[in-house]
Amino acid sequence: MIQTRQLSYQYPQGPLLRFPDVDVAQGAVLLLSGPSGCGKSTWLALVAALVAPTSGQLTVADQALGALKSVAADAWRAKAIGFLPQKLHLSAALSVYQNLAMTQWAAGQPADAPRIHAALQALGVDDLAQRKPGQISGGQAQRVALARAVLLQPRVILADEPTASLDDEAAAQAVGLLLATARQQNATLVIATHDARVAGLVPLGSDGKIGFQPLFLLRNQL
Repeated sequence: MIQTRQLSYQYPQGPLLRFPDVDVAQGAVLLLSGPSGCGKSTWLALVAALVAPTSGQLTVADQALGALKSVAADAWRAKAIGFLPQKLHLSAALSVYQNLAMTQWAAGQPADAPRIHAALQALGVDDLAQRKPGQISGGQAQRVALARAVLLQPRVILADEPTASLDDEAAAQAVGLLLATARQQNATLVIATHDARVAGLVPLGSDGKIGFQPLFLLRNQL
């Protein structure tokens, strides 16, 4: 779940970004859209407790983020947030397996081989475990990055421009993977994008209504 109230962020010597209030239930999908420069990446950083808001209240996965200190925020983020960045940031020097193991080490956990292989298998890339990122395709790398993002069974998955530079077929596959993985783990899914195709790739809900909660951001002025 994600709840925000009167959230804003001020960049040094930059604009004050003001964000609409949202209430996103656990297991729901939020489509965060808007033009480049409107604050989508900043909103994701706030939700992940990577930066602190200038004002407002923010609760994510039942945690009031204003109450977290830096060390506690790091520990909370490792367990509660799964992040799929636009640039996948897979370490070229490590194997696919080791890239996932790094996530567990960063969370203060020992490498759990069965869990790592299960996460890779769920996304159809377990056979690539011993390869390095430079030895796999772009689509395979995205699956590996998603396996890494959900390895610790986070309550919230943040995907930043997951369809950027993808053709229609690959974009549909990427969104389908995100939706299926979030559904399997009952995770709240946030897709930040300026790609108009994404809205059409989220299936309708059982009530026939759109299957996501929209949040459209505009460029804010001082």
